[in-house]
Amino acid sequence: MELNQLPATVLTRTITRLGTTIYYPQLAGLANQQAEKDINKAILQTVHGLIHEQQRVQIPGNTQMQGSYEIKSNERGIFSVTLTNYAYTPQMAHGMTFMGTVTADIQTGKLYTLRDLFKPGSDYVKVISDHIKLQIKERNIPTLNGFTSIKPDQDYYIADKALVIYFQLYEITPYYVGFPMFPISVYDLESVIAETGPLSIMSAD
Repeated sequence: MELNQLPATVLTRTITRLGTTIYYPQLAGLANQQAEKDINKAILQTVHGLIHEQQRVQIPGNTQMQGSYEIKSNERGIFSVTLTNYAYTPQMAHGMTFMGTVTADIQTGKLYTLRDLFKPGSDYVKVISDHIKLQIKERNIPTLNGFTSIKPDQDYYIADKALVIYFQLYEITPYYVGFPMFPISVYDLESVIAETGPLSIMSAD
């Protein structure tokens, strides 16, 4: 893996229909065309998954929906992006937002779940959960039923030299808190991260 790998070219695509405008990214010009197809397919599947989630929770009516994205990492061959979808139907108390993420290797097209970032058999769930418990206490974050542990496939993204774990609205906190996000330095995870995975790549000098 080349540490001076150039960022991927990102194009903005749009889904537009009555009451709906969704912007999402698509990679272009990758050396590995199959990798480009695989990553773009995963992004689009995530976009449609968020739309489906909204359709599940919105009441019938004149639903307004907006989607956007933020590139969190596009360096050293690692691409990590967050995709958000906000929708509101009149008569509902408030709008609802869902977030999804895609993290991939632009050279191979490999898509990474949280588990893939860590050594097989490592206690990464406990290590991360302990960091989050500490942050909840230090940052005085209100929780709905207390926090015990992340899921093995918990939502996350990579930003610079940090792993950011996040939770959906209502997952562990009241709605007004928004998306609770917990950045953890890759250096605090060195004992459990996979030696050839994205977190190792991002932490290399």
